[in-house]
Amino acid sequence: MKPNHTAAQWDLPEIEQLLERRPVRLETGITRNAAGQLVVAVRTDMHGCKGRMLDWWFKYFETTQHIKWWHPHDHVEHRGWDSKWKKGESYIGASIHAVESLCDIPPVAAKLKFHAPEEAFAPDRLRQAYAQGDVAAAVYARIGFGDHIQLDEDGDPQDGHMLHIATDTPFGCVLRSRFLLGLSAAQPVDEVPDNLGLSLMRHCYTEFTYLSRFLPSLYYGEHANGEAVPLPW
Repeated sequence: MKPNHTAAQWDLPEIEQLLERRPVRLETGITRNAAGQLVVAVRTDMHGCKGRMLDWWFKYFETTQHIKWWHPHDHVEHRGWDSKWKKGESYIGASIHAVESLCDIPPVAAKLKFHAPEEAFAPDRLRQAYAQGDVAAAVYARIGFGDHIQLDEDGDPQDGHMLHIATDTPFGCVLRSRFLLGLSAAQPVDEVPDNLGLSLMRHCYTEFTYLSRFLPSLYYGEHANGEAVPLPW
């Protein structure tokens, strides 16, 4: 496991507070850290969904049709997982290639490499949040965009980070998403404009709203995690 540097890179105190249920200063919106890198925050209420369903989704989707269910407008093409992805088992350590647009921003290629969420937070603090029921699922990835994505020696994209933290609630779950963009930019304020962050904010809220509308039925229909389908009456 790589050393935990992610929380420090965000340069925002509320990143660690995502492991708590209480509100934070920025639930949905954009801001910049001291280095000028763009931080995008999104809160999505996912009615009928639980964190375990979200975690399972990343072990399930594998086709362009699947990602078009997820966002019929912006998702263009699923170009495949690498060999480290194990359907129904694990996505940690795996990379995915896709093409997607962000609202009015034209389609662009993207690569995401998923990491254990313990690399984004102090492992003991994350385990405590799970044990207390404050976190039901956590998804963390390094991200890159474009036809010539910068990768480090481990194959990690260098443009930014992505976090999704799900907290179960009586109505389903609350998903808090965070993106840090511009890590590879010499002048992040100029190269990663606010408009990109606002478009990503809208994209993220929309895709997880769409996902919440079909994920429970898909999850139970696939007997995910061996669960029986609950009867509504």
